[in-house]
Amino acid sequence: QVQLVESGGGLVQAGGSLRLSCAASGSIFSINAMGWYRQAPGKQRELVAVMPTGGSTNYADSVKGRFTISRDYAKNTVYLQMNSLKPEDTAVYYCAAAVVVRVLVVHDYWGQGTQVTVSS
Repeated sequence: QVQLVESGGGLVQAGGSLRLSCAASGSIFSINAMGWYRQAPGKQRELVAVMPTGGSTNYADSVKGRFTISRDYAKNTVYLQMNSLKPEDTAVYYCAAAVVVRVLVVHDYWGQGTQVTVSS
C-alpha cells in the first residue's frame, strides 16, 4: 500500500505565504504524477496544480502566478508554495499521486488533507 503524508497547513493573513509538503511512501515502483486539490466549504473539490513526471505543469486559473508546484523525485515528495494568499484560498488541501505499484498497474492515492485558512 501507499501512504501520502501532508504537512504545512495553518493560519495565515491575507497576502502571506505557506508551503505545503507531501511525501509518498510504501510500495512504489514509480510515480506518474503528483498534485494538489482543494475543497472549500460548500464547494466542489478542485484541482489546484499538478506536475506529471516528464510532463508539463498545470495550474488552476485562480492560482496562476501565485502558487508554485515542485517535486523532489528522489524523495517522492511534492510541494506547493503559496504566495499572496487570499481569503478565497481557504480550504482543505489534499495531496494526490498517481502511483505505479507494479508493471502496468497505476493507482491514485490521496493524503488526509491539511487545512489552510487565510484571514482578511
